[in-house]
Amino acid sequence: MNKIDVLIPAIEKDLDVLPHAIESARKQVRHPIGKIFIVAPESKKIIDLCTSKDCKFIDENSVLPITKRDINYSPTKRKISVDRSGWLFQQFLKLSGDNLGSNDSFLVLDADTVLIRPHIFEHNGKSIFFCRSLYYKPYFSTYKRLMGEEAPGPSQRIFFVSHYMYFKKSHLRELKKIIESRHNTDWYTAILKSINKNQWDSFSEYETYGNFMLKNHPQETILKPRRNLSLKRNSIENISKIDMKQLVKKHNIRSVSFHSWNK
Repeated sequence: MNKIDVLIPAIEKDLDVLPHAIESARKQVRHPIGKIFIVAPESKKIIDLCTSKDCKFIDENSVLPITKRDINYSPTKRKISVDRSGWLFQQFLKLSGDNLGSNDSFLVLDADTVLIRPHIFEHNGKSIFFCRSLYYKPYFSTYKRLMGEEAPGPSQRIFFVSHYMYFKKSHLRELKKIIESRHNTDWYTAILKSINKNQWDSFSEYETYGNFMLKNHPQETILKPRRNLSLKRNSIENISKIDMKQLVKKHNIRSVSFHSWNK
């Protein structure tokens, strides 16, 4: 089994779930793990957690030439303008994982998601993706503007957003080179120019990489059902009382997410 790193972008509001996400990676990922990187704003609470959990803290402002402040993304929802720059910046951080760690591949795990069953992410050189059947037009519209072609996923009813994804650095770099060559600029600038800034959710890092792999490396792609369950955020306070084995048995799930919006 190949050795991989784990990248978890986080902010302070994730601190109630983050320790469980870290422990789930160590328990449920069957690959040898090199380092677990917590990429976050400089925060004593997060740094202290990294120390206690033997993780490597990375200041999010040290990863890219741009920071959250350089992103202007405030779409309107229910007639209220909401700053989504941090949400988009986190996706750029995930796509920068090829510059962290010494291993050839890495797993991105969202800070609000806990793996509850064993996972492998590569088999016989093929990447394993956990997907579901869904169609969300804004993601695919941005993909077309970014890549100059239709995403293959929608026609196959494949939706890659699963709250965690396995990346091979060589393929991620290939994707970035294609984007930069087509737009004659940095990959993150190309994304900023391709999104619809009036659209609430106009870009998905998971959809972009997943569809790139499906189109360019289908022979290296294995698709499996996502099977994620969303639980109310406040239930994380009693996570020790949640019978994960019963959830697996009842819902046949692989992971649970404690999204901050699910109150």
